[in-house]
Parts: sequence; structure tokens; C-alpha cells
Amino acid sequence: MTTFDANGITLERVREHVWEIPQEGDMRVPARVLASEALLEEIKEDKSLEQITNTTHLPGITNHAICMPDTHQGYGFPVGGVGALDAEDGCISPGAVGYDINCGVRMMRTNLTYDEIQGREEELVDSLFANIPSGLGGGGIVEPGIDAVDEILARGVDWALENGHAVEEDLRHCEDEGMREGADPEKVSQKAKDRGKNQIGSLGSGNHFLEVQRVTDVFDAGVGEAYGLEEDQIVVLIHCGSRGLGHQTCNDYLRKIEQQHKGLLDQLPDKELAAAPAGSQLAEDYYGAMNAAINFAWVNRQLIMHRTRRVFERVFDRSWESMDMHLLYDVAHNIAKKETHTVGEDGEERELYVHRKGATRAFPAGHPEVPKAYRDVGQPVIIPGSMGAGSYVLRGGENSMDLTFGSTAHGAGRLMSRTQAKNEYWGGDVQQDLEDQQAIYVKAQSGATIAEEAPGVYKDVDEVVRVSDELGIGDKVARTFPVCNIKG
Repeated sequence: MTTFDANGITLERVREHVWEIPQEGDMRVPARVLASEALLEEIKEDKSLEQITNTTHLPGITNHAICMPDTHQGYGFPVGGVGALDAEDGCISPGAVGYDINCGVRMMRTNLTYDEIQGREEELVDSLFANIPSGLGGGGIVEPGIDAVDEILARGVDWALENGHAVEEDLRHCEDEGMREGADPEKVSQKAKDRGKNQIGSLGSGNHFLEVQRVTDVFDAGVGEAYGLEEDQIVVLIHCGSRGLGHQTCNDYLRKIEQQHKGLLDQLPDKELAAAPAGSQLAEDYYGAMNAAINFAWVNRQLIMHRTRRVFERVFDRSWESMDMHLLYDVAHNIAKKETHTVGEDGEERELYVHRKGATRAFPAGHPEVPKAYRDVGQPVIIPGSMGAGSYVLRGGENSMDLTFGSTAHGAGRLMSRTQAKNEYWGGDVQQDLEDQQAIYVKAQSGATIAEEAPGVYKDVDEVVRVSDELGIGDKVARTFPVCNIKG
């Protein structure tokens, strides 16, 4: 048996790119890591493997706790982690969703070509930066009263449609059509609503961005055509989440769990895995609040996308419709959803809370929850790289339901902390190098943000995608490359 020693944790090779940490002690199931040996060498350098092992202690965890190829250390539960917990006898964990509830990505197509953008990159990046709110704190595209926040929490992108920030087609190309059923605004605290009400339609800071990209490669012509992608085409990628509202909601429920379910908390090896037992009032309350925050994040990305259409109209003096600026897809990568999966040797169907933290749903062709427009080819999966590397569009692979509860990676995955990044990089140098060497124009609120997100702080996205593709959990469709990027 081939093994891999990761600083005291031994992984056993199951097959190519599939490694297992065997069940022992109080572990309820084994843990699995989906990675090449090159990625494992990087993953072992932080606490990801310890965290995924701890995750196997959660009640009701089913089959395996799983690390995606882009895994890195997170808050309790690793980023790039998937954990499916029984919805009747298990639990739901805010830490396994993350603070930025429904952090996710959306890609918008255009019919512009790279030739039409060249020479106007600085004008475009300046205009986007001036019109898309970014950075820490308040300031959004709209500043509705608290009643509007409740409507957004309950209705998601349907609210944006009614208020002129969307078109019908946008809803049909968003995960769950941009609205989670079961969202309960009353379960979101007033403090969370107050934090969110002035941030509706804003990027925030950290690794969130808006990036204009060009399609450099189409690997699967048939699926590329179904997604409306072709080489040399300009697309726009938006990455952000639920801002202060989501962060406050996660924090509120972590504190409530500490007070109301201390017995369960004491059984776990890491307090940051705090979970509410399935069927408890607190589990139901958190699920309602989390679904409401998911709706908030979808509206956030929708408003940014619609404002981007207006910016392109001014820069290129054409209507957004004439530039064919339509949503390809929007998909969450910090979320927990009740889903029914076939598990165990007897093929039992069970309802599970599938937690995807820094992991993307990747349902294959034919799955009824894939939007009708893509059901014949599989769900689009969007994998952002760093500012200096390509991003990818994948489709849900045919092995995803068996291996990962229908999931794959969500990005390149960090190699170093933000603090370490700021010690090793100077934002101004990174910005100038990207422009001089790769013709990538970056504008940010601060140089520190650029340093934190320097290309060198991330894993090799090509390797992450190669592993996903070879495992059949997310198949390569197209690759894109940055043209200009704005961030908080």
C-alpha cells in the first residue's frame, strides 16, 4: 500500500488522486483528500488535514469528510471541505459553512472580443472602480430601508427583478434561480440586518473582486457552445458574498450554539466546529437564517453585475443587450443545503445537510437541479485563479455524485496567510509587474489588498483543475485569463 506521511498524519492511497485518513479513535468515518502528490505537499503545510480529521467527529457525518484539491486551513472546517451530515440524526454546523455565507462567483458573457478591449483597459478599469462599491465598511449600489432588506432576505433575486436590477433570464441562470426556499428573515438578527442594509451591491475586500477576462481556450467545443463560450471572447467574473450580514449571522449562531448545545460542543475536538443537533429549534433557526443570507448574497452579486452592464454601456457607447451581456451562471461556494443522496452499500436514499465550504456544487448532466438550459451537458462550475493566472469554467462531472456528494473545488486555494503575503510582497510592485509583464490592469482600495492577493500566494490552479478533471468531478470546458481587475 502506498502511503503519504504528512507531518504525523498518514494517508493511504485508494487510487489515483484519492487518499484516505483511516477511521480510528472517535472518528465516525474516514476522511478523504482528493489531490495529487504535488498538491499534498502543499496541503500538509497547514492544519487542513488535522481539521478534516476533526470534522469526522461531527454526529451524522456520512461516508467520508472530504478535502477538495484546493484545500487550505480555515475556521474549524477546512476551506475546500465537504461534509454531508444526516438531516435527521446529525447536525448542522455554521463553522462548516463559513462566515461569508454564500460567498460565490458568477460569470457574465459578452459578444466583445479581446481586440475590442485592447487599448481601453485603463478606461474600463477606472470606470468599473468608480462605479462598483468596494472595500471595507458601508456603501452599496442601493441603500434600501430595513423593510427592503427583509424582502431581499425572503425573495432573493426576485426582489432585484421587481426593482429593475435584473431581467428574467438572470434568474434562470442562477443556482436555485436566485432564491432559497425556507429563508426566514425573522431568524436574522437586527444587528446583522443593520450591517447589511448599506452594503447591498458591494464587493467588500479580501479576495473578492470583479475581473474582466478573455477566453483563451475552449477544451470541449460542444459544452462550450452550450455555455455560449468561444475563444477570444470577453467575459466578466464577479466574486463576493453576503458581506457584514452573513458574517454577523454566522457569529450570532456560533454564540447561541455555545450557550444551548454545550454538551455536543464538548464532544468535538475543535470548538470551531460548533454545531446544532438536527431537529433542534436552533438548527431550524440557523437553516432559515442561513438561507436568508444566501438570498442576500445572490442579490449582492446581481446588483454588481447589472451595474457592470451600465458601465460597459458608457465605455463602449452601446446598449448592454447589443453586447449580449448575459449571465452564464452564478454558483455558491460557502453553503449548506438539504439534499437527498444515495449512500451506503445498500444504496439507501437519505436527506443530508451537505456542507460545502470553499467547495462548489458540481451536478452532472441529467440532474434535475441543473438549470434547464444546461441539463443536457451538466452544471457550469466556475473556478477562479489568481490575478496573474487563468480561471476555468468546468462542468459537473459524472463521478461527482459518487465521490463528493456532487462537489468540486472552488479556486486555486491559498498557500500562505494574508499576513505572510504582506510580508513577502509589496502591492505597488505586484500591480506594476502584472501590467508590464502580462498586460493585466489592477485597481484596488489599497496596496495591501493587492499584496494579500499576489499570484504567488495561491496554489497552481492548473494542477487543481487537472485533478478535478481526471477524477471526473469537474470536467474542463474553458480557460480564461485576466484583462483587468478591481478589488476592495
